[in-house]
Amino acid sequence: MSRILRPLALTMVLAITAGCTSTPLTESPVESRTPTPAGQVAAGGNASAGGAKTTPTAPTSAVATVDLSAKNAQAQEDAALAKLGRTVFFDYDSFVVKDEYRPVVEGHAKALTNRATRRMSIEGHTDERGGREYNLALGQKRAEAVARQLQLLGVKEGQIEAVSFGKERPAAPGHDEAAWAKNRRAEIKDR
Repeated sequence: MSRILRPLALTMVLAITAGCTSTPLTESPVESRTPTPAGQVAAGGNASAGGAKTTPTAPTSAVATVDLSAKNAQAQEDAALAKLGRTVFFDYDSFVVKDEYRPVVEGHAKALTNRATRRMSIEGHTDERGGREYNLALGQKRAEAVARQLQLLGVKEGQIEAVSFGKERPAAPGHDEAAWAKNRRAEIKDR
């Protein structure tokens, strides 16, 4: 029985594959599913007015393009901000932004104006000297001084928030001038 089935199966396979051959793709017409603008006729058709043929328009892609240059620019901007730093230091009992920290403020202002969706908070800090309430107020003034400079450089008020931590979050432990100088600061942080 297997002698009979094998040639029969082979004949059926050959018949099926012979019936499946088709013409090459270049010979068969391709249907366009893109809409044809008014006044134009698809390739090979006649225009309704005067019988003149028009050239078909190239179909447009519905796939969104990705702008990698924007992502690269943001990465470069973030790297530049990292080099600038995020801390502005102040003198004792002062909330005046020193000239040496203007590049830091200007760099962050540029980053905020370039990306309207970016948000930052400015945290004001003080050293351990003075009372709790006084240091909270001084930390707030320091944060607001940096925020005011950012606004003067074009940053929208809704992009930044000034908060004070007073002496509660010291950057450097210690009870000497070196530690106190590191604690008198305003930090610019992403939120």
